Parts: sequence; C-alpha cells; structure tokens
Amino acid sequence: MKNMRRKLTVFATLFLLMGIVVACGDQDAAGSESGATGFSIMAPLHTPEAPEDTILNKLEEETSTNIEMQWIPDSTYADRVNTAFATNSLADAVYLGNITIFNQFKDAMRDDQFWEIGPYLDDYENLSKLKPQILENSMVDGKIYTLYQGRPLSRQGIIYRKDWADNLGLDTPTTTEEFYEMARAFTEDDPDGNGEDDTFGISDRSDLVYGAFKTVASWFGTPNNFGVKDGEIVPEFMYPEYKETLDYFKDLHSNGYINQDFPVTSKPDQKNFIKNGTAGIYVGAMGDVISLYKDTIELNPDAEFDVQNNIKGPDGEFGVWAIPGFGSGVVFPKSAVKTEEELKEILAFYDSMMSTELANLSYWGIEDEHYTVSDGGALPVEDQAKVDREVKPFQSLEIGEPDTNGRYEGAMEYETKAKAEKLTKDNENHLINDPTVTLDSKTFVQDGSRLQQIITDESYKYILGQTDEAGFEAALEKWKAEGGQDILDEFNASYQENK
Repeated sequence: MKNMRRKLTVFATLFLLMGIVVACGDQDAAGSESGATGFSIMAPLHTPEAPEDTILNKLEEETSTNIEMQWIPDSTYADRVNTAFATNSLADAVYLGNITIFNQFKDAMRDDQFWEIGPYLDDYENLSKLKPQILENSMVDGKIYTLYQGRPLSRQGIIYRKDWADNLGLDTPTTTEEFYEMARAFTEDDPDGNGEDDTFGISDRSDLVYGAFKTVASWFGTPNNFGVKDGEIVPEFMYPEYKETLDYFKDLHSNGYINQDFPVTSKPDQKNFIKNGTAGIYVGAMGDVISLYKDTIELNPDAEFDVQNNIKGPDGEFGVWAIPGFGSGVVFPKSAVKTEEELKEILAFYDSMMSTELANLSYWGIEDEHYTVSDGGALPVEDQAKVDREVKPFQSLEIGEPDTNGRYEGAMEYETKAKAEKLTKDNENHLINDPTVTLDSKTFVQDGSRLQQIITDESYKYILGQTDEAGFEAALEKWKAEGGQDILDEFNASYQENK
C-alpha cells in the first residue's frame, strides 16, 4: 500500500512538472508569436533623477519591444562604461556619451568586440538616411560601428546688443576689423547712453574652445585642432594664424575691450555680463541668444539682440571650426549581442526610432501633453518640471537629426533665434574640419588633454602679457618633449595609411 501511494505521488509530481513545462512552452510560443523583442540600453542621464516610464511605455508599445533602461548619471558615465566593459557586463546597446569615450573604444572595435553595422544600414528604410559625411567621421579603419546622434556641425558666431550698435551707428560686423571696432565702441563710446564708463565689449570665459578664442581663430584661418601642411599633420598652435589670434586677443585685453579676468570667468558669469548690461558681445553658440534675451529683458525691457556668423579674416575669407557632427553614438557589443539575428532585431528598433513619429515622441514627448506644435515647430508646455521629469532624459536616445529623422525643430517664437538657426545652417558652407577625426594616436587618447593644458596655459599667459613669443615657443618645445612629438608621429603615420 505504501509502495502504491509512493508511486502515485511520483506520477502526480511528474504530471505537475509536465504541466509546468507545457505552460512555459506555451508562454514562450506566445511571446514568439507576438514578435516582441527585448534588449537593454545603457545611456547617460542628464537630469537629477531617472525619468518616469511614460515615454518608455509608449516606445515599447509602438515598437513591440521590451526595453531594460540603464540610466547612468552623466558625471560618472565614462567610468561606468569602462567598468562594464572591463567586467564584460555592457548592455546590448551602449551610448558612448561623447567623442572622448568613442576614441577610447576604437581599439576594441578593431578587435571585433563590437558589431560592424555599416553593411546593414541600407537594409533599413530610416537608418539608410543617416548622413554619409557624419558616418564617415565616425568610421574606424573605414568601418562603421556607431549609429550617430547628430549635432549641428558648427553653431558658432556672435550675439550682440543691437540697440547699443544702433545707438552708436554701427552696422553688423563683417570683418575682424569691424568686430574689433564694435568691441572698442561698446567699451569707450557709452553705448547705453547713461553717461557713465560702465560697459565693455566682449564677455568671455575660461575656455579657449567654446569661449571666444577658437571661433575668432577660425576667422583668422587657423586650422581646427590640427591642419595639413606640406603633406604633414601639424597642430593648430604651430600655425602663424594662431599667433595672429593671440596678438589680436592681447590687444583686446590690454585695451580693456574684453573682461580682464576672462581666463578664470565661468560661463554663468560670462552670461551675466551680457544679461546685466555690462558687456555687449558674446562669442559662442548663436542659439544661446534666446536665453540671453529672456533674462536680459527682465532687467532691461528695451534691450535688443542680433546675431552674425560670417566674419571675414585678414585674407578676406570666412571659415568656422566644425565638430565631427555627432555628440554621441550607440554601439553594440558582441559580449551582449550574441548573434546576427539579435543585432538585426535591435537595428530594426532603432530604424523605428528614426521614424518621424517616434523621433518626436522620444525628443519632445506626447503632443498636447508635453508640447504643442506652433508654426511648424515644437513648443514645450509651460510645466517645465513635467517635461524634465518625463521627457528630457529620452533625448539622449535620439539617432540622426531633424534632417534625417524628420522630428520637429523647436518653435521659433523669437525672431532672432530663428535667424540664429538659419546662420547655423549657413555655417555648413564654410566649415574648417579637423583632419585627425578618423586618424589614430594612442598618445593623444592617453595624454592629449594633459599636453593641451601646456598650450592653453601659455596662450593665456601670452594674452595677459605674462610671456612673450620666446616663452610661447618654449612651451611648444615642452609640448613636443613630453609626448606631443609622439602624437604627431602617430597621427602622421595614420594619415599616410589612410590617404
């Protein structure tokens, strides 16, 4: 009897297990039939907290995809990506965050640790629209590993107080001489008409790249980081045009036409000089005019601004430095994406993300809930906290740009902001590109920032009158001796290989 009960118990257990297995099989089959894809995404977070799932749920619904989002604070993102790579725990899709991280992973791409995706792009309606020039800028040894996140190639220009210029009878500057004259007049000729000596020309900050210096250097014809001279890669600071720009800034500074402490001025303080009516010229991203205008008119409702990009140098030509056209990009590690089939499913998701509908959803949110359409552009709702909480982080997932994914540009309620956007487009006709974007130098990746600081420090010293031409030349030799010559040798070897 005991044996009989024991047999019945065994049969009952086996029957139950068979039922579980069949049920699981049915569930797997149902999941397969639904066509749902599941994968993980690692992306930088530019807000204090991870977003609510409003947009994520909508994206999952529209693409029949289950997405595991791994939001990493931007301040620690590079370290977390490197740690995940070292521990073989990267997500299926990894956003590289910036060009520095991208450069750090080039060798891993060469070692076949990431999927080469170039051969697949033409198989997808939307991914095939990505811009060839920017794809080329992201290539590693002629191969594409990255779906890029587009950025305007050059936003650089000037923003200036138009009402001040009108008061003094000044036209929009079109040459470096006219720009200098505006800086002088805004300093010496009482542009605000209050009878006091309380203004100066150019508000700048402690940044030789995104502040005024690099843009003005472009007007003088200086190469962008590196140039090619007599078939050799040469750094920008070894060109005479860089030295001319140093002399130009030295004159601006010695005459008081630029804030005297600009080498230690923060960006907020730089903007405050414009907003409070102390300075009248801002050199940088022309799109910043909207925020400058809104804050300035709270203090001075009569203030007016204008923008300009095309300022010709001594040679009569206009050029402006360019970025590679992508701020970030997504790659697909083979440690996580095991098969070509899995890769194609993920690429299909990103193809959907490049559709106009989903590009708008991920960038602007849900229409009439997070934004409205005004004059053909997206206008965020007044509840900015809601937009930041639910939408803003997902802008990090964008692939392409409005030209290729069709999403709305921001609504241009301020006429001068609309002009800034047009001039940003015009800059594309006058770009000075960096010839080393697709070249390689291990020393540059490892030590480029440290070595650049030698040049940056000496450039400031020259402008402030704390060193002379001989001192600057000595700094160049120091740069070479501490690794700069290795950078040049490596870039030139790569340049010859890629010619």
